[in-house]
Amino acid sequence: MKYFYIVCIFFVSFLSQAQVLTPKYSNEFLAIGVGARALGMGRTQTAAVNDVTAGYWNPSALLDIRTKYEVSLMHAEYFAGIAKYDYAAFATPIDSVSHLGVSVIRFAVDDIPDTRFLFDANGAINYDNIRFFSAADYAFLLSYARKFPKLKGLKLGANVKVIHRVAGSFANAWGFGLDVGAMWERKNWRIGIAARDVTSTFNTWSVNTALLEQVYGQTNNTLRGNYTELTLPKLSIGIAHSWRIKEKFGVLAALDADFTFDGKRNVLVKSDFTSIDPRAGIELDYKKIAFFRAGIGNIQQVKDVDEQTNLYTKTRTTFEPNMGVGVRINKFQIDYALTDIGDQSESLYSNVFSIKVGF
Repeated sequence: MKYFYIVCIFFVSFLSQAQVLTPKYSNEFLAIGVGARALGMGRTQTAAVNDVTAGYWNPSALLDIRTKYEVSLMHAEYFAGIAKYDYAAFATPIDSVSHLGVSVIRFAVDDIPDTRFLFDANGAINYDNIRFFSAADYAFLLSYARKFPKLKGLKLGANVKVIHRVAGSFANAWGFGLDVGAMWERKNWRIGIAARDVTSTFNTWSVNTALLEQVYGQTNNTLRGNYTELTLPKLSIGIAHSWRIKEKFGVLAALDADFTFDGKRNVLVKSDFTSIDPRAGIELDYKKIAFFRAGIGNIQQVKDVDEQTNLYTKTRTTFEPNMGVGVRINKFQIDYALTDIGDQSESLYSNVFSIKVGF
C-alpha cells in the first residue's frame, strides 16, 4: 500500500508544478470516453476497468486481460448523427508480467459544405461549385503495462499518444502527450489513479492563411496564423469494490473523481486551483453472462433564461444519468449504453454500441 501512496504523491506534485503553464482547452474529444460498458456506468472506470479499453481509462489495467489477444470496437453518433465517434483497440501480453496495447480514436464531422465559391464570376449561384470537407480529430495511443512481483497488488502503466487534427485544407495540427496510470488491488477492492497529459500535451497548428484571407477580410476578423495549444494535466482517482451474491449474481460498485487544473469549470466542486468532477457507477451481472449497468455524472449548475426578458431567472442543478446492458457469449461480448436518459443534463443523449472479442 505504501508504494501506491508514493505514486499518488508523485502525480500530485507534478500537477502542482503544471500551474505555471497558461491554461488552454484542447483535445476535448478525448474526454468523451470509450466502450459502452464504461459509458453505461457513468465513466467510472479508473479503478473498475479490466479489459482492452484500459488503454484509454487506465493503462495499468491492461494486465487484467486473460486472453492472448483482445480487440474492441465502438461506434457512436452525436448531434443527430452529424458527429461520428469511432474507436478501435487491441492488446496482448508481451510476457508474464507486461502487456502492450494500441488504440485509435476518430471524432469527426464529415461532408461540411465549403460555400466560398458558391457565386461564380458573374454573381450567379452555381451549386456545382460547392466542395465538401471534414473536420476530424484523431488520437493514436500506444500503451504499456507492467506488474512487479515484489510489489504485491501494484500495477503501473503508461500511454504515448499522438494527436492529429484536421479542418479540411484550412488547418491541421500534430500533437504529442503522455499518460501514466497505477492500480492497487487487494481482495475485492481496487484503487486506481490515472494522470493524463502529464507532460502538458501540445498541439502545433498550421493554418493555411491564403485560403482564409478573403473570408476574414469580408467579415472584419483578424486572421490568426500558426500557433500551439496546450492541454494541462488531469488527474483521475477511482475506487471499486466487487462482491458475489449466492454465486450466480455479482455486483461492482465504483466511484471516480476527475481533478482538472485549467481554471474553474462548471462542475460540482470548483476553485481557482482545481475543479473536481465526481461520478458513480454500478454493474450487476448474472453468472458473468448478462450485465446491467447504471451511472451518474456531469453534475453542473445551469442558469435558466426567461424567454420574454432574456434574463436569468434561477439556477438549477443538472446531472447526466446513464444506463446500459451487455451480453457475453464465450469470449465475445456486446455492450449497449444509453447516455443522458431523459435529457436531465444539457448534453444530448446518445445510443452507444461496442463489441469486444478475446482469442
